[in-house]
Amino acid sequence: MKKVVLAYSGGLDTSCAVRWLKDRGWDVICFIADLGQGEDFAQIENRALATGASKVYIKDLQEEFIQDFIFPTIKANAIYEGKYLLATALGRPLIAKYLVEIAHKEKADCVAHGCTGKGNDQVRFEVTAGILDPGLEILAPVREWEFKSREEEIDYAQKHNIPIDVTKKKVYSIDRNLWGISIEAGILEDLEQEPPEDAYIITKSPSQHSTYAKYVEIYFEKGIPKKLDGKAIKPKELIKQLNEVGGLHGIGRTDMVENRLVGIKSREIYEAPAATILYAAHRELESVVLDRELTHFKEMISLKYSELIYYGLWYSPLREALEAFIDSSQELVTGSIKLKLFKGNCVPAGRKSKNALYRKELATYGKEDKFNQKLAEGFIRIWGMPYQRGK
Repeated sequence: MKKVVLAYSGGLDTSCAVRWLKDRGWDVICFIADLGQGEDFAQIENRALATGASKVYIKDLQEEFIQDFIFPTIKANAIYEGKYLLATALGRPLIAKYLVEIAHKEKADCVAHGCTGKGNDQVRFEVTAGILDPGLEILAPVREWEFKSREEEIDYAQKHNIPIDVTKKKVYSIDRNLWGISIEAGILEDLEQEPPEDAYIITKSPSQHSTYAKYVEIYFEKGIPKKLDGKAIKPKELIKQLNEVGGLHGIGRTDMVENRLVGIKSREIYEAPAATILYAAHRELESVVLDRELTHFKEMISLKYSELIYYGLWYSPLREALEAFIDSSQELVTGSIKLKLFKGNCVPAGRKSKNALYRKELATYGKEDKFNQKLAEGFIRIWGMPYQRGK
């Protein structure tokens, strides 16, 4: 039997994929990546084995995910189309990296995933695997099998006694890791419908909770968050705490119609409380310490960086080159930002940095003003000179 290593989540698609591949003569080895989704991995392992997998690998990738994927993205301020904080997109190249590693270890002929033919994740898995080992074959059961809907998949799972958690009444497709949650399908496909509260997992409705505002202060060192409310904290714990407090105050909800790489528009909702808070704090600190030209140029770099992640090109030469620029831009991004969290809003409430370019004596309109306003006339004449005609 030929071996295939399947990226396995325990959800509907990958659970059906195990049985579907086995029925076609494949020895299926499942790989479960722990990216902080908070699931019972022993239960997921048992589900994979019960469904037909011959072996299951489980690997805790949370620290690598934070250090090598999340932190670079914070420093870049990478947000796809101004809304999506890239939680799922960031996890895929890391999972694909270990799919390839396990395939080598098991001497497997190919790797597989449970992504649809109209999504972005298929690209992220396959491009990454192709970069890391062009010789591996890639299988995509969901692109090939006979099922035309998630409802048909549910029927297949029930027919073959495959344990699943979804029902025909609640058919959301959910991907979760410690950085955020992506939710799609079901009623969310109707653009005229507001997302129901039962679609959200970690955030509370801003209108129904958080009677009082919550203040948090985040300290960054060279663009990396190091402290919460003045105390040093490990990265995973920082993200966990910010997800909890941010979720309680309704921070981090996004309802988005986005442009997928394959050319269609899709509607998804996202939850990313910690990411929203950390991005807001980091951008605010940059506004204090970076000069105007670097700030404006970096915005263009951030846009491209986010596209490369979204397009599955994490392991591309361009992303690595942009990261070198971004790291250089972060040398002075050290200081503290206080944020006010209240009813879905996350706004700055205090800024402090030894590298601040802000000078009160230049910005003030009070009596301590030291700005020589007489210099402005000459500056304006020179600035506007290239655009004056006939003089």
